[in-house]
Amino acid sequence: MLLSDILMLMLCGSISGFLAGLLGIGGGMILVPFMILVFNHLGFNQEVIVHMAIATGMATILFTTSSAIWAHHKHGSIDWKLVASLSPGMIFGGLIGGSELFEALKTSWLSLFFAIFIVYTSIQMLLNKKPTAGRDLPGVIGLFSFGTFAGALASLVGAGGAFITVPFMLWCNVKPHTAMATSSGLGLPVSMAATLGYMYGSWGNPNLPSGSLGFVYLPAVACIVIVSIFTAPFGAKMARKLNVAQLKRVFGIMLFFLAAFMFNESRKAFGF
Repeated sequence: MLLSDILMLMLCGSISGFLAGLLGIGGGMILVPFMILVFNHLGFNQEVIVHMAIATGMATILFTTSSAIWAHHKHGSIDWKLVASLSPGMIFGGLIGGSELFEALKTSWLSLFFAIFIVYTSIQMLLNKKPTAGRDLPGVIGLFSFGTFAGALASLVGAGGAFITVPFMLWCNVKPHTAMATSSGLGLPVSMAATLGYMYGSWGNPNLPSGSLGFVYLPAVACIVIVSIFTAPFGAKMARKLNVAQLKRVFGIMLFFLAAFMFNESRKAFGF
């Protein structure tokens, strides 16, 4: 990689780490469009670029989330019993989604699905609307079923799952701050499972460049993680001081531009 590629990835890593700690999102989502630009610049095969960008972004969440988890844990914000209850389903869903479903999707459809997901997330951020608490947490089967769905969906878009686990926890009467912090704890098992799924499902793919473990491009992971692990705790600390609602709206607007980029990638892949 050229110095310009390395610097772009490090800049994106610093931002994604900060947002992971601040807003409880995995951070991998905002990395995808920028990694597509870098991978295009490096001349990677067009058939695997989007898959590699999503998988590599998810792999970075392993490290970024670990850092954010420690910061939240020190303040006693994470409900570890809830993490333990939801993790089995999320791991199962992450493995299935990351291997079988992810590999089966063509670049065109994967780009379109990712763009739609970004639009949905941006609307969530802009409205900052919290679901009305309507019930208590379900039993073991209910939590496993929801975890499986959340894990599979997260693996398809390279996100830690907070976009769906936080609204679910709020609906089940979990306190907002606890839900946000607990979503960081859930990001670790789902990102680990999905990353293993990405590697297994694409192992031996002839279109992958050197330096890859399946769809995961290790040099990019290193560039991002080396800075994100330091900015994630800073984001978690600032979450207690800043007006997060306003920041979510700014982030939501930015996501619309990223969605436009991904819609264009989908258009090109479809040949329109």
